[in-house]
Amino acid sequence: MTETAPRRALLWLVAISFFMQTLDSTIVNTALPAMAHDLGESPLRMQSVIISYSLVMAMLIPISGWITDRFGTRKTFFTAIFVFTLGSLFCALSTTLNQLVLARVVQGAGGALLLPVGRLAVLQAVPRHEFLAAMSFVTIPGLVGPLIGPTLGGWLVEYSSWHWIFFINIPIGFVGCLASLRFMPDFRSAARPLLDLSGFLLLAFSMAAISIALEGMAELGLRGAYGVVILIFGLASLAAYWLHALKHPAPLFPLQLFSTDSYRIGLIGNLFARIGTGAMPFLVPLMLQVGLQLTPSEAGMMMIPIALAGMLVKKLGMPLIVRFGYRRILIVNTFVVGGLMASFALFGGHHPQWLRYLQLSIFGAANSLQFTAMNTISLKDLDRQMASSGNSLLSMVQMLSMSLGVAGAGGLLAAISRQLGADTPADVMRAFQYTFICVGLVTAASACIFWQLEPDSKGELKPGEEPELEMG
Repeated sequence: MTETAPRRALLWLVAISFFMQTLDSTIVNTALPAMAHDLGESPLRMQSVIISYSLVMAMLIPISGWITDRFGTRKTFFTAIFVFTLGSLFCALSTTLNQLVLARVVQGAGGALLLPVGRLAVLQAVPRHEFLAAMSFVTIPGLVGPLIGPTLGGWLVEYSSWHWIFFINIPIGFVGCLASLRFMPDFRSAARPLLDLSGFLLLAFSMAAISIALEGMAELGLRGAYGVVILIFGLASLAAYWLHALKHPAPLFPLQLFSTDSYRIGLIGNLFARIGTGAMPFLVPLMLQVGLQLTPSEAGMMMIPIALAGMLVKKLGMPLIVRFGYRRILIVNTFVVGGLMASFALFGGHHPQWLRYLQLSIFGAANSLQFTAMNTISLKDLDRQMASSGNSLLSMVQMLSMSLGVAGAGGLLAAISRQLGADTPADVMRAFQYTFICVGLVTAASACIFWQLEPDSKGELKPGEEPELEMG
């Protein structure tokens, strides 16, 4: 092989694994009603299938770097693909909701390591001046995954069964395991850094407790004081981590990160703005099938405009930010995104189909611009010493906000359904409409966070500071 052949094989390996992970993140959404019917559950109470996956990813992302340094890129990447594939098999064989949720936990544990380890391997193997082009090649399949995921999921459910959305990962994962042993270089740190185990446990418990408190009030039957107690435990654990990080010599995430204004505001804005956007891939396919009685394949097709418009607007994002500045873009666009979410309350049986596609397309474009602006404002002012920790924390917050968004939206939908009753499709549709309005208002309110940015904060990036990935 030539000198560049192994490098090209590595890029394809990382790209395909990223595609597999992002495809799985979106393909499940369209299949939730079919899963609920087969497992004897209400389709309005299936959010735990999504939450378990994204929450485990959020919990493991902070230690992905330490695991890779300790065991090497080849062994870690092989294990990640193997665990992800094994979790997919368990998902396909599940016969109860609890079994499916546990299987999704296993799957998420593997998925959490795929991209960070792959990105580190590419960083080590590719010359610095080629890194941005290499990462662009790797992330393109990750953008295609959300484009075809809902449609493929709907088609498999309608013409076969929901089990096949997990079965298709098994041959891909098998080939990926063999390829990782052949093409993945074995990079590892000679220093063997220590793990801030106490900080990790405090942070992981906090994320789990807060998500369980939000979801459990509807999904697990927790009521009143029980949910509040779990929420308080989660917040107390988060406060304990903050105090722990102040005195620890090498915390999981150094608090010096928050001394950078743009990072602090961008991170908090990401958390709250993405709670709303994270709920949409769960709410929209569910509304189309349960509320509007569309088939799974029809619902999947209607999700294409969101992903397609998001991809098309990528090239326009940075020029708009450079022209108008981060502060103005984020304040205005956050209100726009929130308003578009609330506009889904207009969906109904007599809503013109062309108008539905138009709303979905505009939402996809505005959402993509929001992700671009939030990601770049968060990372652009970090120095190189803080960039790695800052990017890991940002990735963790993005996955956590997705988990919180689905948990909150699912709980809200269940509570509104109980209030209004869910005896007829019209009652169910009304519950969805009120939920979209509430989620849109929460998202629009996060514009107040971006109001704290400096008025002259512009969109110019320093050389080499372009964002490597957008965790949509």
